[in-house]
Amino acid sequence: MASRMALHLSHLRLCCSTSLMERSGRRRWFHMSQTFAASTRQHGGRTSKRFGWGRAVLLGVPLSGVAFYLTLDNIGKRRFWITINGVVRFVRSLYLGLLISLDYKYSLWGLVEDSVEYRQQIQGCHQRAADRIVYGAVMNGGLYIKLGQGLVSFNYILPREYLDTLQVLQDKALVRRYKEVDALFLEDFHTTPNNVFAEFDYEPIAAASLAQVHRAVTTDGQEVAVKVQYIDLRDRFDGDIRTLEILLDIIGWIHPSFGFKWVLKDLKGTLAEELDFELEGHNSEHCLVDLKHFPYVHVPKVYWDHTSKRVLTAEYVEGCKVTDVEGIRKMGLSLADVDEKLIAAFSEQLFSTGFVHADPHPGNVLVRRGSDDKAQLVLLDHGLYQNLENNTRVSLCRLWKAVILKDEEKMKKFSSDLGVKDWYLFCEILMQRPIHIQSGGYMSFKAQMTPEDVKYMKKMAADHFDRIMAVLKDLPRSMLLVFRNINTIRSINAQLGHPVDRYTIMAKCAIKGVNADNGKHVSLVSRIRATWESLVFDCMLRYERWQMWLATAYLRVLQRLGRAPEELVQMTAQLQT
Repeated sequence: MASRMALHLSHLRLCCSTSLMERSGRRRWFHMSQTFAASTRQHGGRTSKRFGWGRAVLLGVPLSGVAFYLTLDNIGKRRFWITINGVVRFVRSLYLGLLISLDYKYSLWGLVEDSVEYRQQIQGCHQRAADRIVYGAVMNGGLYIKLGQGLVSFNYILPREYLDTLQVLQDKALVRRYKEVDALFLEDFHTTPNNVFAEFDYEPIAAASLAQVHRAVTTDGQEVAVKVQYIDLRDRFDGDIRTLEILLDIIGWIHPSFGFKWVLKDLKGTLAEELDFELEGHNSEHCLVDLKHFPYVHVPKVYWDHTSKRVLTAEYVEGCKVTDVEGIRKMGLSLADVDEKLIAAFSEQLFSTGFVHADPHPGNVLVRRGSDDKAQLVLLDHGLYQNLENNTRVSLCRLWKAVILKDEEKMKKFSSDLGVKDWYLFCEILMQRPIHIQSGGYMSFKAQMTPEDVKYMKKMAADHFDRIMAVLKDLPRSMLLVFRNINTIRSINAQLGHPVDRYTIMAKCAIKGVNADNGKHVSLVSRIRATWESLVFDCMLRYERWQMWLATAYLRVLQRLGRAPEELVQMTAQLQT
């Protein structure tokens, strides 16, 4: 009876409180609390506790986060925001990756490969995907821009839409405020740049994906270039790499034929090394020693007293980009001289020393007038290098020589020595040119591709994607960055207008490199052997050119006499090209 009366009383209070709330909205929360109190007295107070805990969590978590943040020092606060921004970058990357993947999946659903509609749809997919990659790289910055730039070197795999669109990333970089530069110097040198240098210009003269460069003057009056890494890159590196690995796993699950995770896995260590500016300084000095016998190559001096893991101070050098044709001509220098020296210097690394600059893009190679009034090359940015094992280097030398000398059996053998079974495709990827072996062992090999050659290479990349991926996986991992070096130099050669025969110059260096001991102690016998093989190679080339000249002259005579068939006229034009 008592409990029933208590229940009626509670219902009465609830009705009274409800009527009061309807009459006066300002007293609403007061009467609700009265109702909750009456109800909880009938249930042992459980609802009151539940409501109190919820309110405590909602208020306590943000307040605890603010209190924790206020206890952090400047480095801790920076890392706190890096973590928050890392979540944003992860969500953005995941969204764009899924968007690209699903776009391909559903845009091509049910279409027959090689049909007109399929080709039109896939071109649109390529363009949309490339645009989204550029957007994501620019928004995320740092490592994402670096990887986007690296994709451009995969021109033997990626469609033209990707290559043309991703080119804009070569000039994309973040410019940080002077306060960030001061903060980094305080962490590395315990003082600001103005106390380290006599003069320091906070306005950067250049900016890249990982760092920006400032002009400064040392206390003893030396003009220097100070490369300052973006302060958050080392802290966010592991998180960004993990994000990309997860993204590639998801895309690989949706598209089983897409197998690029192994590329990121192989390059992860190399990219981490690129963030170590002390290692970059040592690489530049290693390069200087390797190329000291080339007077036309200059490597800026490193100032170690003003260098740390994130700051590199080196000699300031002026010059124009190696692809600045007008700038080179204004200095009165020869494009052919510049191109020949460029190819010879990097071929020396590739075939003789095995210590290869893996990022020789135009911004990292300057041209200036040397003491002999001829072109001098200035090599910059030595952060990304690849050290080739001796057996890999020698096999590469022999393979290059075999391709130029049209030796099919040796092309097979030395491709196999590099772990590749599909030798024909591998040689075309290596040379970035069609290789047509005709009857009698003669190989048609031109320095500059014809429109038919370009069409053939595009079709090869589109039709044999799986074979290309298999070739790349079979190669020693060190060869990935070698491909990047070769393709970059090829691109520079093309932008200069192909003034010299790149393949022949590289073949001569390869012949020399076969007998080199990593560019160090070369015996007299090895020198004699290299000289003899080079002489034989020159004779073979001259003999072939003499045969070609005779054939061209004969065809011209027939053409003037009106007795040359149309096929021979076309052949004459090809020989003249």
